[in-house]
Amino acid sequence: MKREMLVAGVLATLILLFVLGTVGVKSQRAQEVEVLAQEEATLFERPGAPSFGPEDADVVIVEFFDPACETCAAIYPHVHQRVEAHPERVRLVLRYAPLHHGADVVVRALEASRKQDLFWQALDVLFATQAQWTAHHKVQLDRLPAFLSEAGVDLTQLQQDMHDPAIDAVLKQDHDDRTTLGVRKTPTFFVNGKPLPRFGLDALQQLVQSELEGG
Repeated sequence: MKREMLVAGVLATLILLFVLGTVGVKSQRAQEVEVLAQEEATLFERPGAPSFGPEDADVVIVEFFDPACETCAAIYPHVHQRVEAHPERVRLVLRYAPLHHGADVVVRALEASRKQDLFWQALDVLFATQAQWTAHHKVQLDRLPAFLSEAGVDLTQLQQDMHDPAIDAVLKQDHDDRTTLGVRKTPTFFVNGKPLPRFGLDALQQLVQSELEGG
């Protein structure tokens, strides 16, 4: 009995140490990211990145997303609602993290759609129809044109613009920034340079509200 109690005590101690260690690592990473936000704000918000909301917003939500990510598509309307709830104080900035197979081509299509001033229309349609142009976490490229056309995109012009070297630069910059910030999954959010303490809409709402109230 004593031996069993001793083993149980050792296991409990190891579990506690593991939990504390995990929390400590997360806390340390959060502090590192906040230091980066203070020293190099452009890691989060690059000039010209797609954004929704006022330029002088008190609170800036930065989302690294993948257009082929199911969670990104599901959470997208709710994030917009957070911005629309405070139209004069909150802004959303999108950064690319095309982690799914073929998602980099979708990003190119979105950037090319921007040249026609149809970025948000294209993104809305692609997220709404995502299940129809992805299969087993892979992009079915031959299905994309029909949905982009539905958004009003000129497909001939799109094909030309997708090869613009400026898009290569956007992809590289977002890749480098998310590597520096340790972004390994989508969606990943930062609010005024602060990472979410845990993933979820509730955590996002709480952090936004905290920043609105002055941190």
